[in-house]
Amino acid sequence: ALRNLDARGIIRIGAEVKDGDILVGKVTPKGLTEQTPEEKLLYAIFGAKSKEVRDTSLRVPHGADGVVADVKIFKREDGAELPNGVNELVRVFIVQKRKIRVGDKMAGRHGNKGVISNILPEEDMPYLPDGTPVDVMLNPLGVPSRMNIGQVLELHLGMAAKQLGIHVATPVFDGATDEDVWSTVAEAGMAKDAKTVLYDGRTGEPFDSR
Repeated sequence: ALRNLDARGIIRIGAEVKDGDILVGKVTPKGLTEQTPEEKLLYAIFGAKSKEVRDTSLRVPHGADGVVADVKIFKREDGAELPNGVNELVRVFIVQKRKIRVGDKMAGRHGNKGVISNILPEEDMPYLPDGTPVDVMLNPLGVPSRMNIGQVLELHLGMAAKQLGIHVATPVFDGATDEDVWSTVAEAGMAKDAKTVLYDGRTGEPFDSR
């Protein structure tokens, strides 16, 4: 566990940690009032404490094992607002990789979010005319409520880019215009509205709506 700590005793980013592993090494001086009866006896006889510090390291809580994604250090001398008596604060962020399950909440980059309502085998998912199965289906009611039109345009541009075999990088506030998106869609030979027919993975019949 100690091999993943840096010179200051702080866990490095990217380290895999398990229950009980040390994230931030820390020792606290023991006061005379904190000594056990045995330690008080040793101190009275030899005039020295058996152990002057106690281990107060930050450890991985039970069930929180994963990979360290980020470490942030806040210092009072750098202007950070910290509680009284605290001069430095270390925050460790741990991520866990899990299989998605019904009931899990997911969020997109466009402000939309939703809950997984069903998980189907790949062969039961709707598929495109070329046989490619759909990975994720989103509730269309999530678009007008969140007004995340950018997500729809991003999907259109992504499908057109795949057809053309190109990569597109478009910044958030200074990216592709509507004209750029639709001209790329037309260049890819897609329908003007960028919609396509989907087929039911269970019956093989096309859906009524595009």
